[in-house]
Amino acid sequence: MSEDLHKNHDRYFVPGLARGLRVLEVIAEADKPLTIAEIGKELGVSRSSAFRITYTLKHLGFLATDKGDKLYDLGPRVLGLGFSYLNRQDIIKLAKPHLEKLRDQTEVSSHLAIREGKEVLYLDNIISKSSFVSNINTGERRPLYASPLGWVLLGDMGEGEISELFKNATFKMLSEHTPKDVNGLIERVKQAKKQGFVISRGFVQRGGSTITAPVFDDTGKISAVIDISGPDSGFNFDKMESFYAPAVVQTAKAISQIMGYRN
Repeated sequence: MSEDLHKNHDRYFVPGLARGLRVLEVIAEADKPLTIAEIGKELGVSRSSAFRITYTLKHLGFLATDKGDKLYDLGPRVLGLGFSYLNRQDIIKLAKPHLEKLRDQTEVSSHLAIREGKEVLYLDNIISKSSFVSNINTGERRPLYASPLGWVLLGDMGEGEISELFKNATFKMLSEHTPKDVNGLIERVKQAKKQGFVISRGFVQRGGSTITAPVFDDTGKISAVIDISGPDSGFNFDKMESFYAPAVVQTAKAISQIMGYRN
């Protein structure tokens, strides 16, 4: 979302449209169907206003309800738009066979993600064939500052750019490893860039581990990240640096090469 307001912002901005789009975000973030009252509370509007918005979105196919018309969930039309967006990303098609090979090699779920604003957006999820499956879904978003994927994605940005991006931001502590402020985040980014990958054990969720590496485009910029992630029980921790990390890094390099990166 752009933070630069047009000089005629108040004249051009359509509040009703903004509230309608916010409903979709609220339901997506909740990751479960919501009632009219819950939606109205999140939007800060009356129940009648929330009803009119949800009625319109349902009529257009962007929302769906249960049999009793009491719970609202994302409808097929909004899901179709999301997948149309994802399918247009060439990197998904290019990376998929490499991610599948990485999944088969490590027996751990693999993922592809990009930076979108202050969030990590997962573009693809290659599920492990074993019982050790990650709980990450395609289209899921996570805070950039709290995720090892985010630290790697910020590797191209200078300290001033990172500070500006997170100006006035409040860092919610997801674990004891979450940076407390921008300065802590910058240190995490520096460490990730210096090492070339990040090994995470419980950085985001207790009992979960990830290994993340950057994907570069033809200009040498970080265009995406890949990782393998899953429950601790899916890893042999004696091989984190000798087997898993090299496998992820080599896969990231292979994807970078087909993206036109030469180094």
